[in-house]
Amino acid sequence: MNEGAPAGDDHPAVTSPAAQEAALPPTTVMPDADPVPERRPRRRWPLWAAVVAVVLALGVGVPAALLNGRLSDAKVGEPAVAASPTENPTTIAARQVAERITAQLDKQAAALLDGDRSGFAAIAAPAVRPDLRRRFAALRALRVTRWQGRPSGLPTSAGRPGQWRVQIEFQYCFVAPNCQPSPMVVETRWRDGAQPRLLALSKSKSSPYVNGRFNGQPGALPWEISKLAVVVGKRVMVASTPDHRNRLPGLLKRAEAAAKVADTYVVDGTPPDMYRVFYAGPKEWKRWYGGDQPEWGAGAAINTGGGHYEVILAPETLDYYGPALDELLRHELAHAASLPDKSYWDDSAWWLIEGLAEHAGADGQPVSRYDGLAPTRRLVTGDWDGKLDGLLPDDDTPDRKVTGSYGIAYLAFRHLVDRFGEEQAFAFFKAVVYDLRRPEQTTEEIFGESWSSLRKECVAYIRKAVR
Repeated sequence: MNEGAPAGDDHPAVTSPAAQEAALPPTTVMPDADPVPERRPRRRWPLWAAVVAVVLALGVGVPAALLNGRLSDAKVGEPAVAASPTENPTTIAARQVAERITAQLDKQAAALLDGDRSGFAAIAAPAVRPDLRRRFAALRALRVTRWQGRPSGLPTSAGRPGQWRVQIEFQYCFVAPNCQPSPMVVETRWRDGAQPRLLALSKSKSSPYVNGRFNGQPGALPWEISKLAVVVGKRVMVASTPDHRNRLPGLLKRAEAAAKVADTYVVDGTPPDMYRVFYAGPKEWKRWYGGDQPEWGAGAAINTGGGHYEVILAPETLDYYGPALDELLRHELAHAASLPDKSYWDDSAWWLIEGLAEHAGADGQPVSRYDGLAPTRRLVTGDWDGKLDGLLPDDDTPDRKVTGSYGIAYLAFRHLVDRFGEEQAFAFFKAVVYDLRRPEQTTEEIFGESWSSLRKECVAYIRKAVR
């Protein structure tokens, strides 16, 4: 494995095009659109920090058939359809441009997978090449195994002769050669010709819909905007900026231990092929994955599609010693193991999602040793109304109340496990989170009693546990 592999050249300021490109408008990276506000399940961290379980719902159907590291036959967003005899000439021209762009993207994919940095950047104008070289280095450090780009829809005029705008959908895998690829869509601008040239490339942006499909794209990914150092283990890949390279081996060791626990929290299907953990510095915390974490957050599990969740750790979390960082990692990796790819659950299921992850974080320790017990006691004996479906904290919820909300979720799920066992508790989780059934519709079938009765039991257990 490549320990601490750097991700390439410095990312320079935007440069001027070469003389032959001087007549073109600036070829900078396109700015992101304003992110779409979204409701997100979040995770507490005892008193001084917390973890956000940011679960962005992905509804993209991704073809699994691949050939030589690239998707076979252009199926993803493929615009090439036989033209009708009466089709508009502009549409015909756009289809032809799309075919030429696709050929360029295929060349770029081959170069990436073959380790050819010059070939990867060669499809672009000079001013775009430094950004592509940095992306190339980051992707290679992450051990990219599959990569393909395809126009997602037809190109449209960019307002200048011979220039076109088109969304490109990329699909990729890291480390595992046979993974279900993750999708991402970016805006691009091209100058047409026998071999079109890439003039501008955006970062992926937060957007719940792409071409009418519920996508939930999480915002700019770490490898799109940062140099990366990466260490890969048996079950976990950890990455950060080169400034933190020397801390990655220690993080990997602890994440590997957490992965063994998380693997036992698979609710449906199989464990992730590889857990992906990214440690963010202060600047990266505000930029990676949209950067809209609450002040009390210490981490997040981000749905990036294809059944993959990437864990981001907040600045200073690597300064947590002893059980704190271990609990954080178990919690977040349990989200990656337990949550579905296509996720549309209601906020009322927050307690169940976070309760399971808190249970993984506690890793079998007695309730009396749960770190959040004191703030949970204050909330339960204070203004808590006894309801489980209204616990989701807001971004500005006070830390102690956030911690107490997570504690209530943990104790409720702990009661289900203690009374019925993990198998039935996981079946309940699947019914509510995967199948989108209300608790009232499932508890008779799974637990043999009404939700009204079971909820009262949970509340009684919680109140007794915090005495």
